[in-house]
Amino acid sequence: MRFSLSSVLVVALAAESTVASSWFGKAAYNKWHETELERWLSDNNVPYPTPADRKDLENLVKNNWQSKIATPYNEWDTAQLQSYVKSKGVDVKKGTESNKQSLVSQVQDMWHESADTATNSYNSVKDWIFDGWTDSQLKAFLDKHDIPAPQPRKRDTLLATVRSNYDSIAKKAKQTALYPGDWLYESWSESDLKEFLDERGVPVPQPSTRDKLIASVRRNSRLSATNAKNTAASASASAKASKESLSDALLDSWSDSKIKEWADSNGIKVPQGSKRNELLALARKHRDTLTGDKVASSASSAFGAATSNAQNQYAKATDDASLKGEDAFNEAVGTWSDSRLKAFLDARGVPVPQGGKKDELVKQVRLNKHKATSGYSAWTFDTWTTENLKKWLSTQNNKAANKAGASRDDLLKQAQDSYASASKSGGANYASVTSYLASATDAAKDTTFDTWSDSELKSYLDSYGVPNYQGSTSNELKAMARRNANYFRYGTSTPQGTLFSRLQGGAQWVFDQLKIGVSSGRQSAGYEGQKAGDAVKEAATTATHRAGEAAQKVGDKAKEEL
Repeated sequence: MRFSLSSVLVVALAAESTVASSWFGKAAYNKWHETELERWLSDNNVPYPTPADRKDLENLVKNNWQSKIATPYNEWDTAQLQSYVKSKGVDVKKGTESNKQSLVSQVQDMWHESADTATNSYNSVKDWIFDGWTDSQLKAFLDKHDIPAPQPRKRDTLLATVRSNYDSIAKKAKQTALYPGDWLYESWSESDLKEFLDERGVPVPQPSTRDKLIASVRRNSRLSATNAKNTAASASASAKASKESLSDALLDSWSDSKIKEWADSNGIKVPQGSKRNELLALARKHRDTLTGDKVASSASSAFGAATSNAQNQYAKATDDASLKGEDAFNEAVGTWSDSRLKAFLDARGVPVPQGGKKDELVKQVRLNKHKATSGYSAWTFDTWTTENLKKWLSTQNNKAANKAGASRDDLLKQAQDSYASASKSGGANYASVTSYLASATDAAKDTTFDTWSDSELKSYLDSYGVPNYQGSTSNELKAMARRNANYFRYGTSTPQGTLFSRLQGGAQWVFDQLKIGVSSGRQSAGYEGQKAGDAVKEAATTATHRAGEAAQKVGDKAKEEL
């Protein structure tokens, strides 16, 4: 099930969603039930005592609200920070790519909302929590709760119906609605949840459970909706500027007699003896009446015709980007070794076909690309550095940790064997192992491959069956290793930035629509001549200069990712 980001953008362009504003010095969480306070703390990985007094829970939420809601970027890693900066069409300052403090400062300077705005949004969760849902998911939600879906079934009417019935549905189901629980996602599969996160470039908790996936979706829904709205507003502004410029160009191309004819047809009085500049000023003053006029509505009609195809045009652009990413994944896994394909499935709890041929393994991997890993496995260690492996083996009192001259492959095998033994025996020993992994895994992968030798990188790529060619540089080997490791871990090569890149593509959409409008405008206006064509081209170029630049950056980003 693909999440249609195009639908989100098109609806936002048509009507800006409103957020209930009842903020008069009292935070939304002051009205939350105890279970909702606990849910928010759990979603945001804030420890809380159990049992706990409601006041204590509320104070914990209050103390963490600023960092988690108003300024979440302070807790982002460098990849997320870089992605946000680039999503705004700005290059990361040279030399600061790995400097988190500098990146945080850059993000802070361009952050899109105030603390009050962020807090206000939680006064009415239903206004944004459904924004990223597909049409079929919205309908499934209504069907599950016996609410008739509107006909014809359009996204804006589906959203309106879901939002208007949300409170009554929660009440009937005896569930909380101010900060909703897992009940909201009962009709979603785990693959749906992971796909939502993948589409938006959100790193999926590894290993993951359904509860963790829902918590991550819930935690990232508002920021995702806000980013979509901001991108839509930017695209709408560009569209408006483009329309006005196109109208000016067309009006400038008309003869005096055509302007008078247009004025007469629209009941606009033209003073006798009016000069050309006065006629143009009169036409621009009444420009809004161009819509529906039979003679001279070319600019409005042309752009209107173009934007009536907005969903098809933008959907094609975003779906093409999505398909390119899927094609890259499909192509990569097609070259993987049987052992790596089996490990991908095993890590996700997918039964591995016994005696299955490679084609069957590849098919299963492609079908389960959005399925989250179900737990730790021996493969958890395969991206760890030599130093990380030695530390782990030391905790297991394994002699290999202190063995002189031990290769990374040797240490990896010892670590995997040690894990397999603990997993088989279970009990306190296995609990100790998983506890260590939970605290060590993120740290182990922060600088994955940075310190690896070329021989270690080549050996790692060999485990995938990926050929590495003579003369490949260290950076090329690292890039191949990271790409395949991300495919194995996330099912996508870009766990960061996907949403921003896809939504930023709206700039290209505006640019394309303008070109359609120019072409249609020429036909509708019924004029010919190089002078008129040049006027339209010049105005179009001026109006969409920024959109063109942004689209170029998106294209460059897509090339880097693929």
